[in-house]
Amino acid sequence: MTLRLGDTAPDFEQDSSIGKIKFHEWAGDSWVVLFSHPADFTPVCTTELGLTAKLKPEFDKRDVKAIALSVDGAEAHNQWIKDIEDTQKTVVGFPIVADVDKKVAGLYDMIHPNQSETATVRSLFIIDPKKKVRLIITYPMSTGRNFDEVLRVLDALQLTDGYTVATPGNWKDGDDVIIPLSVKDEEVIKQKYPKGYTSPRPYLRITPQPNK
Repeated sequence: MTLRLGDTAPDFEQDSSIGKIKFHEWAGDSWVVLFSHPADFTPVCTTELGLTAKLKPEFDKRDVKAIALSVDGAEAHNQWIKDIEDTQKTVVGFPIVADVDKKVAGLYDMIHPNQSETATVRSLFIIDPKKKVRLIITYPMSTGRNFDEVLRVLDALQLTDGYTVATPGNWKDGDDVIIPLSVKDEEVIKQKYPKGYTSPRPYLRITPQPNK
């Protein structure tokens, strides 16, 4: 199965480091960052899970739940968590799915045979409260993820869901945003964007971030 943006994130029931998880039920009405790892007790993944644990206050601000996955079992996950907490100086406050039968890996297309027949690639999904897939990023096994980018995209998605705007390249929270081309009526523009806008080209209209 190949997931695309806008698809409903597949539900699953699977064991984890905190016991059985029914994914949609566990997610509730929150945003979710679901990310996979090739295996437990691997160096890059250890740093990534440590970073995710340290980002809990930032995820909480955005109503985001984190959940990791690898094809190892729950017992191995719990042993690995001890290493993560010791070496990364943090507390892992999110579950790690024990996808021993690779059921979830199949649902989310996390096994790429040209990389490995057995291990999940380093995939990351942002899933919104309606259970729709909003972002998919897949990294090579040797490259650690940029979690600043994950937070940036969460901010952009939540902003653009709440307001009729788009975000330019390299946008960060607080930067100016773009008025979409779909908004044409000047009276509507005045109502929606009371801070005004600049327009270096007819198709490029820049306005201050509306919720700042």
